[in-house]
Amino acid sequence: MRIHHLNCGTLCPLARRLINGDGGLFERGHMVCHCLLIEGPQGLILVDTGLGMQDITHGLPRLFEALTAPQLTPAGTALAQVQALGFSADDVRDIIVTHLDLDHAGGLADFPKARVHLHGRELRAAQAGQGMDAHRYLKRQWAHGPAWQAYDATDGEPWFGLHAVRALTGLPPEILLVPLPGHSKGHTGVAVHGDDGWVLHGGDAWFSHLDLVTPRRTPVGLKLFQWLAGDHTRQRRASLAQVQALAARAGDDVQLICAHDPADLARCTGH
Repeated sequence: MRIHHLNCGTLCPLARRLINGDGGLFERGHMVCHCLLIEGPQGLILVDTGLGMQDITHGLPRLFEALTAPQLTPAGTALAQVQALGFSADDVRDIIVTHLDLDHAGGLADFPKARVHLHGRELRAAQAGQGMDAHRYLKRQWAHGPAWQAYDATDGEPWFGLHAVRALTGLPPEILLVPLPGHSKGHTGVAVHGDDGWVLHGGDAWFSHLDLVTPRRTPVGLKLFQWLAGDHTRQRRASLAQVQALAARAGDDVQLICAHDPADLARCTGH
């Protein structure tokens, strides 16, 4: 399976030094919404959708816009980039979301015929929208009523020592959900075996490649955001520890990427 790496949302928060680890305190930072487009045997599969056309039309919550200064342009959406590759929205048969935060689920409505695969705990938390969850999810992004495919049980053999949900409905066996809870209640990674080997899209289980080096050199602004946006600190730290162990154990056998690190995107696209 061929994997395309897309940036479906550029974010420009304040204080670049605290976000990217370089530049000045008064410079704008640079974050991305790293999504995967997979050419599967029966159609296209998206992993996360970034920000979508609906977000450009209706805008995003004021606090999110104030903190992240998103660049809302049609050309940056997953829909536009799928079309630029010569496909149509209907060619996207399936979408897998690491979680339903608004910067990961914004493009769902642009592919209304696609099935949406995710962890069952994430779907239930988003639909209930109680407490802090009421602020992290934007229900209008899935008001079109997607064909949800929710999974809870982990079955079969582990994947590189991590629990995995296999046999995703209608998807090739080379695509797995890897539960990495803590950032949100049902947060997962998505493992894909493509033409160049295994890729783990870790969503927001970590925010920078600097989370995976020893010793950790995570910029302080990202540490603060991880703490503020996380659902469960102990689970989040445990998930990160699993990924750090995987990075040390698997070496070059698994390419590890997270959702918002521009360095990961540059490494994967060669730009």
